Amino acid sequence: MARTARTFRPARRRGRGAFTFIEILATLALLAIVLPSIMTGISLCLSTAELARQQAQACSLGHAKLMELVADGQWQHAELAGDFGEDWPEYLWTAELRDWDGELLQELGLTVLWQSRGKDRHVTFSTLVHSGGTP
Repeated sequence: MARTARTFRPARRRGRGAFTFIEILATLALLAIVLPSIMTGISLCLSTAELARQQAQACSLGHAKLMELVADGQWQHAELAGDFGEDWPEYLWTAELRDWDGELLQELGLTVLWQSRGKDRHVTFSTLVHSGGTP
């Protein structure tokens, strides 16, 4: 039996090997439509996250200041306004006393103020304190 020599032929690929110009243009047009919406959404999410962080910080500072005023009895004789020092210069606080139950109890309200994106923001806390009167 005689063998015949076969020549090696590389296999030809069927189908395309690259994108067409029209497919690339269609993709770019779709990106030009979708990307601005995505970037607006990301920007909105970031600003909302920043406001949430500021509110959480204001709540933490306000709660600590209210507890300090009550624990030390500063609400009876100290100035009821101020700031939170060099660490938190953007936050201010004010407090006020209101009669709640005749002579026995007063409501101590504390408001933390700050500015965010050009708007005044605030959170308010309150608690009842014994005013020292007798029933």
